[in-house]
Amino acid sequence: MDFSYAPEDEEFREELRSWLDANLPEFKDLGEIGPEQSDSTLRTMQRRQAWQRRLNEGRWAAINWPIEWGGREATIMQNVIYSAVMAEARAPGIYNANGIWQIGPMIIRWGTQEQKEMWLPGILNADEHWCQGFTEPEAGSDLANLRTQAVQDGDMYILNGRKIWISSAHLAKWGLFLVRTDPTAISRGAKHEGITALIVDMEAPGIECTPIRDVTGAAMFNEVTFTDAPMPVAYRLGEEGNGWGVAMGTLGHERVGTAGMSIGLASELQRMIDAARTHNPEALEDPDIRDRIARAWTQIELTRLLNNRALSKVLKGEKNWPEVPLAKLQWSHLSQSLAELNLDLLGPLGALAKGGPDAIDGGHAAYNYPWQRFTSIGAGATEVQKNIIADRAIQLPRR
Repeated sequence: MDFSYAPEDEEFREELRSWLDANLPEFKDLGEIGPEQSDSTLRTMQRRQAWQRRLNEGRWAAINWPIEWGGREATIMQNVIYSAVMAEARAPGIYNANGIWQIGPMIIRWGTQEQKEMWLPGILNADEHWCQGFTEPEAGSDLANLRTQAVQDGDMYILNGRKIWISSAHLAKWGLFLVRTDPTAISRGAKHEGITALIVDMEAPGIECTPIRDVTGAAMFNEVTFTDAPMPVAYRLGEEGNGWGVAMGTLGHERVGTAGMSIGLASELQRMIDAARTHNPEALEDPDIRDRIARAWTQIELTRLLNNRALSKVLKGEKNWPEVPLAKLQWSHLSQSLAELNLDLLGPLGALAKGGPDAIDGGHAAYNYPWQRFTSIGAGATEVQKNIIADRAIQLPRR
C-alpha cells in the first residue's frame, strides 16, 4: 500500500507545524503534563486549560468535529498526521481530553440541538471539565453488568448507586454516565438492554466524589456515589434504553485514540536515548541495553505498521478488527517496556523523583515506571482483550 500523503494532507501537516512553531514555545515549559504534578493539580489544569484555548483559537482543539462546531472535519489520515506531529513536538496535554475526543462526538451524534448548544461550546473552549462514568465496583470488566439505577419521577431521574475509577470526576462540572433504567434487564438475561446514557451535573445534590490515591501518589481516580441524586430527563443522551449503543460509539473513539497513542512511542524512545547520551552515556555501550533498544524500536515499527493496516481497512470501508485491539495490547506492552528501559538507561539517576535538585526531566523516569502499570487496565484490561481476540479473531477452541 502507498502510505504517501495526498497534497491536502501535506498541506494539513505543514499548517499544523507552522502553527505549533508560532504558538508552542511559550507553553514548552509545560512539557508532558500529567499526574506526576499532583502537588500542583490546580496549576497544571489551569495551564492545560490555557493550551486548549490556544488550540481552539486556531481550530486545532477538536479537529474531528464538524466545522459548524469549531472543528475541521479531519479525515482519518489527518488524524494520524495530527497525532504524529503533536508527539514529535511534545505538545502538552489538553484540559478536556474526554470531552474533545469521546463525549463531544457522542453529543454531536446523539444529542438534540439544544443539548449541542448547551454543552459543546464549553467543552471546546475548556470552560468546563468533563468526566466519563462507566465502570462500577460490582461489575468488574463486564460493563453491561452495571447497576446504578435511574428511576424516572416526572421530568427528573433519581440516581442511586456507585461508580469507580472515574478519572478527574472531582474536578469535573459535567460527566457522561451510563445508568440502568430497566432494573429487570439483568434478571431477564438481557443485561445489554435497559441501559441509558445520561449527562450528569457533578455539582447536583446527592453526588459525592471520593478521590482514590494511586501508586504514584496522585489522586485523579474517584469513586462517585449517587444518593437520591436528581437529574433532568432532558439531560438524557439518545433514547432511554439505548445507552449501550451510545457507549459502544464512545468506546470506539477511545479504542482508536488509544491505539493512536503508539505514534508517540517512537518519540518517547528517542527522548530516552537523548537523555542517556547526556547523563549516562556508558549505558549505551552495554550490549544488553543496545539489544533492548533495538527490540523496542522493532516493536514500535511493528505497531506503526499494524495501525497502518487498520487505517487501510477504514479507508476501504472495512472494520478495523482485530488490528485496533491488537494495537492496544502493543501499546500497553511497549509503554511498560519503555518505562523499565528508561530506568536502566539512566541508572541511579533514573530513580530521582520530581523536586530533587538532580532529577532529570522533572523526574519523568521515576514517575513513569509505576504509572505505566495503568496501561494494562485503561481502555480495556489486557486479560479481557486477549480473551476477546482469542475467541473472536483467532477462534481458539474453548475448553
